[in-house]
Amino acid sequence: MEEKFKQFTRGAWRLFWRAVKDADVVLEVLDPRDPDSFRLKNIERKLVEMGKKIILVINKSDLVPKDVVEAWKNLFEKEYPTVYISARKRLGTRKLRKLIIKLGGKKDLIYVAVVGYPNVGKSTIINILKGSHSAPTGAKPGLTRHLQLIRRGRIKIIDTPGVFPIEDPISLVYKGSIRVEQLEDPIHYCEELIKKILEIDSSAFERNYEINAKDPIDIIREFAKKRNKLKKGGELDLETAARILIKEWQDGKLIVWRKPTSKSRNSSSNGVD
Repeated sequence: MEEKFKQFTRGAWRLFWRAVKDADVVLEVLDPRDPDSFRLKNIERKLVEMGKKIILVINKSDLVPKDVVEAWKNLFEKEYPTVYISARKRLGTRKLRKLIIKLGGKKDLIYVAVVGYPNVGKSTIINILKGSHSAPTGAKPGLTRHLQLIRRGRIKIIDTPGVFPIEDPISLVYKGSIRVEQLEDPIHYCEELIKKILEIDSSAFERNYEINAKDPIDIIREFAKKRNKLKKGGELDLETAARILIKEWQDGKLIVWRKPTSKSRNSSSNGVD
């Protein structure tokens, strides 16, 4: 599976650099539950070297408490202009548009590239900025495959495929960049995902599902019982339960959030293919 995703990312990166080379402003879209993990920090540095202006966009902000997303915004603004929005609920998008125009200066036409991991809501943001719904959208990661140019007023939007560095598949499952259907061993990946979530919030599964267990495999078992996922003969269907649990995380139904700490600004940078 790793080789398959290496091949996909090579093509995605080629499209990515085609998109950003002519951009005046780059929107980097982040997941609100753990936004620092979704930053492409080596890419940010290269974009700065290229003279691009970056806006960090924390999307789906309605999934986390306002004080948490405000804290991330305040931290990130020490580096780049930052806004938090909920594109799906049309919250904060006017501020985003105004910030794009401000950074674009007096140019008659401002080229804007929208980048980020798959499944962070890039296409929904594009739909809002262009004021229509012709760009393909959906919950499946990696839906956008080709560059698209959409103009609205002074803003010309360049969409890109979701991009990500070469990372281990567990990290990509956590970031919603690998579809559940593509996992050959969903139980293994679900166990690792549960470990990551418990590191953020030890009470996450108790709060979201009323599951008191702390061992990952026990959590999957309890989740299977609650969703009545059984094989013939009454045995728990852990594989199906694991797939559902992963999908609920990737779809934003499993609500957990990481708060910024003093270590957040010094976290390790993502690599680049």
